[in-house]
Amino acid sequence: MSLPRVPQAVVFDMDGLLVDTETVYHAAVVATAQEMGLEFPKALFLKLIGLTWAHNEHQLLDHFGADFDATAFRAAASLKFHELAAVELALKTGVVEILDRLDELDLPRAIATSSHHREVEHHMGHHGIRDRFHTVVAHGDYARPKPNPDPYLLAAERLGVAPHLCLALEDSHNGVRAAAAAGMMTVMVPDMLAPTDEMRELCVRIATDLHEVRGWLV
Repeated sequence: MSLPRVPQAVVFDMDGLLVDTETVYHAAVVATAQEMGLEFPKALFLKLIGLTWAHNEHQLLDHFGADFDATAFRAAASLKFHELAAVELALKTGVVEILDRLDELDLPRAIATSSHHREVEHHMGHHGIRDRFHTVVAHGDYARPKPNPDPYLLAAERLGVAPHLCLALEDSHNGVRAAAAAGMMTVMVPDMLAPTDEMRELCVRIATDLHEVRGWLV
């Protein structure tokens, strides 16, 4: 089989894996920077993916200078994101199909995300799939964020399945680190970040999309 063990549960990241938020976030920060007369290079955006605000604030100050109002920029970019997300936020390829397969197999599933619960409710509710997840672990539910294993360990606990019997699906490097540290079978489904040698070592597989992962579920 394509996985080392038959999964008894599946834990999904959200941003960049279930919904195409990273593309919209990127458009939002670029547009916000342009309104301020600044350029926001893609290389800088890639440094922010899957990390905490404390880390991202440091990256912004390092790039734009100590006088840059990172808090105001974050607020403006967030407003821009929600404007764009209202009309542009799409599901990633294969989401509905893999959820259908999990229904067929009667496998429980969770979301483990660094986003807030309100964002999960908005993004998942927008596409009518929120109720297809048995539990959601989001910002505020755990003491230590990704790359620490806490979000994934809590998801496994809520599902009542041992971590090593859970399949974790991630698109970010820090998410992969978190899931692997929790002892889960970890598959990276790359979005904006390419897999590295470290990711290949931590993951049991690298997938092209969720359609491919679906085919590994038996």
